[in-house]
Amino acid sequence: MFPYLGYAGKWLWVDLTEGKVESRDYDPLLAESYLGGNGFGTRLLWENVGPDVDALSPENWLIFSTGPLCGTVMPNPGRMEVVAKSPLTGIYGDANSGGFLGPELKFAGWDAVVLTGQSPAPVYLAIEDGQATLRDATELWGLTASGTEQEIRRLWGDALVKTAVIGPAGENLVRYAGIQITAQRSAARCGLGAVMGSKRLKALAVRGHGPIRIADPKRLSHLSLELQRRLLANPIFPAVSAHGTPGIVSLMNAMGRFPTQNFKAGGYENADRINADALYSRAFVRNVACFGCPVACDKVYQIPDGPFANTSLRSVEYETLNALGACILNDDLDALLAANRLCDELGLDTISTGRCISFAMELWDEEILNLDDTGGLPLRWGDMSVVLRLLPMIARREGFGNLLAEGVRRMSETIGRGAEQFAMHVKGMEIPGQDGRAQRSMGLAHVTSTRGADHLKAFPTIDETGYPDEGRRRYGADYLPELVQPLATKHKAFLVKDGEDFGAVIDSTGMCKSGGTFVLAEIYWPDIGAAIEATTGMSMSVKLLKEIGERIYNLQRCYDAIHGITRADDRLPRRFSAEPSPTGNARGQTIDIEPMLQEYYRLRGWDATKGWPTPEKLQTLGLGDVAACLWR
Repeated sequence: MFPYLGYAGKWLWVDLTEGKVESRDYDPLLAESYLGGNGFGTRLLWENVGPDVDALSPENWLIFSTGPLCGTVMPNPGRMEVVAKSPLTGIYGDANSGGFLGPELKFAGWDAVVLTGQSPAPVYLAIEDGQATLRDATELWGLTASGTEQEIRRLWGDALVKTAVIGPAGENLVRYAGIQITAQRSAARCGLGAVMGSKRLKALAVRGHGPIRIADPKRLSHLSLELQRRLLANPIFPAVSAHGTPGIVSLMNAMGRFPTQNFKAGGYENADRINADALYSRAFVRNVACFGCPVACDKVYQIPDGPFANTSLRSVEYETLNALGACILNDDLDALLAANRLCDELGLDTISTGRCISFAMELWDEEILNLDDTGGLPLRWGDMSVVLRLLPMIARREGFGNLLAEGVRRMSETIGRGAEQFAMHVKGMEIPGQDGRAQRSMGLAHVTSTRGADHLKAFPTIDETGYPDEGRRRYGADYLPELVQPLATKHKAFLVKDGEDFGAVIDSTGMCKSGGTFVLAEIYWPDIGAAIEATTGMSMSVKLLKEIGERIYNLQRCYDAIHGITRADDRLPRRFSAEPSPTGNARGQTIDIEPMLQEYYRLRGWDATKGWPTPEKLQTLGLGDVAACLWR
């Protein structure tokens, strides 16, 4: 029997080429060293998917993984990780989603699902209470995300089946296709929907009724109640609960950290037309929450009238309001919501989709693209009629959409003619809705993220607000005033490293970053360690937990390194370093990443020339085998 509770101690192994599904036990040492979630996925990817494997080949692995706290009574325990080599970046890729699928998988008796190979014909994986089968999905191929889920539920005869599905974008191998989790939650980034499509896997469908065994239920219950009390008492809880991530649109816009017109500026003059207040007054229907979440930051929206009347959707996020709003100079909220819903149905990551369109719009402005290139489509800023035409073209790789489906980096390489200077990406990943000129920690986080430009690996939120109380509460005696100053560079390497290590742990437990851990900053290392102990019976000091976070993050960097990533790739586009911001607190300023990056390497114990973890560092983390492979 597996020695730790909170785990099933087994995962589903699926060979799609052979059509085989089997249960496999795993070594408890994997749980001790990597916890679960993206820790599990990182180790499996390192061991089995090398640099010679194309991300869209049958040899790539696709891993759905939960964590020990997923599905428990802890606050915000509804997250799961999807891990694979990314077809967008060619390096480590993961995507995280909330909702109910992760807990449902654990109720069905599994910690993870590992998929390899390629099915000869479309299939979906049906999982129910310890049993799993591959079923024909020929009739599902071509359906939208919600259409697929509805049909699976009809065939199953159970409206409570939880799903992970791809839409046409995944089927057609769009390099930033996402995976829709119960239709309108998204494991969106890195193009893992394309990996699923390359395997001809249309969906996972899960139904579980079993319990999760807890080592010390009384202790976990007391801890959960205490954390819930702290969350509810947090001064910004009401705002986070009422508005979710759209609530920060106005704050980020005032800071100059709200990317506008393909990052030309950090502020949008019409932001009040697409902010939380506008969204609430125009389309709000009701609050909804992911599994076990007291924050309930998710909402249901419906457009009441006009050309898009009755369009209904949920999970409208800050990032989408930026990518399909300010970054393409669109202030038509109804059209933005319609585009969001269409991306969900087609299975497109709204961040990368919006960035590819805004990039193309700037190239049109610069006369690098013309009607011959675009198939007769004029790419004028803010023209949502063109955007809504482009979305299905991208998902189906039709006409000009075929080029956009490749992502910003490949677009710039294909177009040439100076296009690369306007391509806003890091390591092939389109930059999300932050401007490092206005928040220096985010600039650093974009270049040090192991999956390419990203804010959620380090998730430095302490200096978004500039409130010293947040810094003191999290860091206590280690608090330093510069930590909460957005334009300061001092100590930001510490902030980013701590966030990356803590975030790696959170993403490996099944907890949510957007609730108590990073946004409300109430749940920190000691709380997570205590929860793991109470759930699993595993001894988990803060020191040990921090070592696990470092181990996971260093291993992800090593995975990138064997794929050719070096210090030279840790850089922002020239727009940030050479073009002063025209808006917000950073007006007239650029960002110099180098001093922060040097300090970051020093804190990490990485080789400052290559940007790789040193053999000595890897040895201290129990990664001697990795050091031998990387440095030989």
